[in-house]
Amino acid sequence: MKKIVSGGLTLVTYLAAFLFFFPILWIFITGFKSEGEAIVIPPTIFFKPTLENFRMIWDLGVSEFLVNSVIVTSVSTLIALALGVPAAYALAMFKVKKGDDILFWFISTRFLPIAGVIIPLYLIFKNTNLLDSKTGLILLYAAMNVPLIVWMMRSFFKDISYEIIEATQIDGASGLQSFFQVVLPLVRPGLISTGLLSMVFAWNEFFFAVSMSYTNAGTLPVYMSSYMTQEGLFWAKMAAAATIAILPVLILGWFTQKQLVRGLTMGAVKG
Repeated sequence: MKKIVSGGLTLVTYLAAFLFFFPILWIFITGFKSEGEAIVIPPTIFFKPTLENFRMIWDLGVSEFLVNSVIVTSVSTLIALALGVPAAYALAMFKVKKGDDILFWFISTRFLPIAGVIIPLYLIFKNTNLLDSKTGLILLYAAMNVPLIVWMMRSFFKDISYEIIEATQIDGASGLQSFFQVVLPLVRPGLISTGLLSMVFAWNEFFFAVSMSYTNAGTLPVYMSSYMTQEGLFWAKMAAAATIAILPVLILGWFTQKQLVRGLTMGAVKG
């Protein structure tokens, strides 16, 4: 009986995993179809694969948008981690005056809908010559991810006993030495998972990118939207572009999956 239940649960797990992965698989398959085959109803399962869509989008400059996405995502995540991790450490380990209010203020910056801040941000970017620049998107994405990093990393730091830090200080280590040589290695899985989630949010962000960039700083989501035209949707080319956009995240997640799982299960978000 136990074997039957175990086999049933395994089957349900594989089925659920397949259902979650199927949209990605379908996008990948559609990228190898012609435009006619991509829109036919019912969908065609058997077809002659072609690389024409990938050749076309590469000739049309998708590589420039890919490079922009890599630069903006990587640099903004590093800046957000550099700002958010020390803030989370201070809020978790020290008795900061009105620390709970500060923590709530961080997360409250995410309450306002993006549409509610786009006009003032656009005017600020215009007056500071940051429109259509990678620097502008980097600063914007970094500010967007700092609250997430503070909240997640604070929960990881909370799992560390303060006695460990005191012991290192008794041995002569400074506060910075304790932080970099003792604390950060202990929360490395949480740091990796937090950084990966921040990268995913920055990589997938569309509204700010399409509003603040035109040609010089456009990212992959902006490029994919170019196939939504008045003549209709170019599904095959859009699927090819989406495949290129998805692959880096999938590869990164595959190589860091152990650290990601460990980080997400180290502890729940605590108040």
